[in-house]
Amino acid sequence: MFKSNAVLYRKNNPSMSLNRYEQALFDYWESQPDERRHWQGKVVEAARVSLPPGEAARNLERELWDHFVERSPHVPRLRQLSPGGLRRVSLLNLAEHIIRLWGPPPKPKKPSPGADR
Repeated sequence: MFKSNAVLYRKNNPSMSLNRYEQALFDYWESQPDERRHWQGKVVEAARVSLPPGEAARNLERELWDHFVERSPHVPRLRQLSPGGLRRVSLLNLAEHIIRLWGPPPKPKKPSPGADR
């Protein structure tokens, strides 16, 4: 039976929707702790570099696609997604999600001057 990506991902984060490529890659990391730690380190490093958040996500997305292409011949679930060959798919939602998930917590907002009245 077909399950939508939203249903598959609901167990991890109900507010984030990933396409099937992103979900498959994230699930692969869940089953491979070494891979997950590697990407957690990449996210921490990307967050440490002073880039605007959108630019950091776009840079990470390109690395995610390269990783997907490299792993797909070796991981059955990833290989099943592209039976006729790989076609470039956006992994930007995944990049933004892992930055939120594994990156530094957002800085607290300063209260506005009139908020304490």
